[in-house]
Amino acid sequence: GRYRSCLRCRRCRPEPCQQGATLTYDTLRFEYEDFPETKEPVWILGRKYSVFTEKEEILLDVTSRLWFTYRKNFPAIGGTGPTSDTGWGCMLRCGQMIFAQALVCRHLGRDWRWMKGKRQMDNYFNVLNAFIDKKDSYYSIHQIAQMGVGEGKSIGQWYGPNTVAQVLKKLATFDTWSSLAVHIAMDNTVVMEEIRRLCQSNLACAGAAACPAAEPDVLYNGYPEDAGVRDRFSLWKPLVLLIPLRLGLTEINEAYIETLKHCFMMPQSLGVIGGKPNSAHYFIGYVGEELIYLDPHTTQPAVEPNDSGCLPDESFHCQHPPCRMSIAELDPSIAVGFFCNTEEDFNDWCQQIKKLSLVRGALPMFELVERQPSHFSNPDILNLTPDSSDADRLERFFDSEDEDFEILSL
Repeated sequence: GRYRSCLRCRRCRPEPCQQGATLTYDTLRFEYEDFPETKEPVWILGRKYSVFTEKEEILLDVTSRLWFTYRKNFPAIGGTGPTSDTGWGCMLRCGQMIFAQALVCRHLGRDWRWMKGKRQMDNYFNVLNAFIDKKDSYYSIHQIAQMGVGEGKSIGQWYGPNTVAQVLKKLATFDTWSSLAVHIAMDNTVVMEEIRRLCQSNLACAGAAACPAAEPDVLYNGYPEDAGVRDRFSLWKPLVLLIPLRLGLTEINEAYIETLKHCFMMPQSLGVIGGKPNSAHYFIGYVGEELIYLDPHTTQPAVEPNDSGCLPDESFHCQHPPCRMSIAELDPSIAVGFFCNTEEDFNDWCQQIKKLSLVRGALPMFELVERQPSHFSNPDILNLTPDSSDADRLERFFDSEDEDFEILSL
C-alpha cells in the first residue's frame, strides 16, 4: 500500500538510487494507497469495520495508535553512543508500538481516540512520555538498546522479535505506574497456570491489614504512582502476553494464515511485530489477504517539550492511510501480543484460543495448556531451584537467538 521513490533519480526502492542519492526522509516521495473497496471486513486490533460505511472510523482508529519511527538528533545513547537509530532501530520501534498499545489499553482504554488539535488527558501524555527518546523514559530507545546488551545485542545491532520482547519484559518491572504482568510464552506453549500465578502475585498483599498504607500522589520518574500503588491491592495484574513464534523456514507456512488472521479479530489483540528480513513492521490488522501495518522506516527529528512545557505529539500519529502487504510476504519470525486487563479477559481469551482449534483450515500457531509440560521442568536439564518461577525457567532454558525457534510441526 506504500512505496517510496527517490526524488533525484525517480526510481523506487529497493533499487538503489542511480545517481548516488542517500534515501532519507527529505529525498523520498511517499505515495499511499487508500483501502480497497471490498466487501471483506477490515479488522483493526479486535475491531471490525466496513470500508463502505466506516472508512473514517478505520482511519481514526489507525491514527490513534502511537506511531514510533526512526528519530535523529536525540541525546547520545549511553552518553557517547548513537544519536539516531536510522538503519538499525526498526524492530525496537515496533516493540515500542506494541507495548504502547498495551499502555493505551491499560490507562486510556481501547475506545480512546486521538484527534489533531484536541486537548488530551494527562494519562495520554504520561503514556507518550514513557517512550520519548531520552535515557530516563521507561521504554525509550535508550533503555531498550542498553538493556539489550544483557541479551547479547550490542548498541546499534538489529533485534529480532524475541529479543525485543525479552527486553521489554525486563523494562516493565520498573514501570510501577502501569504495574503490568508481562509474560513471554516460549517453545510455542502458553501455560495458563503459570500466567495466573504471575497475574495473581498481589494476592498475598490484598488485605489492607497485611500491606503498608499507600500514599497517594507519589511521583516516580515524573509519573503519578498512586494507580500503581492501588494495583498492589488488586487480585489481578493486567497481563501483557507476548508469544514469539516461527511459522516456517524462510517464508510463512500458509497453514497458519487463518489462525494469524483470527488473532487480529480478538478484542485482546495487541497486534504482531515482525515484517520482512531486516525490515520490521507493526501489524495492527488485516483486510482480505493483506496485512495492515505501521511502518517505522521514516526518520523524523527527535521531539522535546516546547517553551510552554507541552510535548508536540503530531509526529507520533500516522495521519495517512496505513501500509498494506500480502500476508504471504510476511517473514516467519514474529511475536504476537495480547492484553488482558482482568482475569475475565484472560479466561475469555483462553476460550477463544480453544475454539480456534475447531476452525477448518486453521493450524494452531501455539499450544494452550493448563499446566507446564513435564519436559519443561526437568531439574537435570534446567538445574534450577524448585522455587524459581516458571517464567524464569523458560526464559533461561530457551534463551536463544531469534532464528533458533523450534519449527512448528504440521
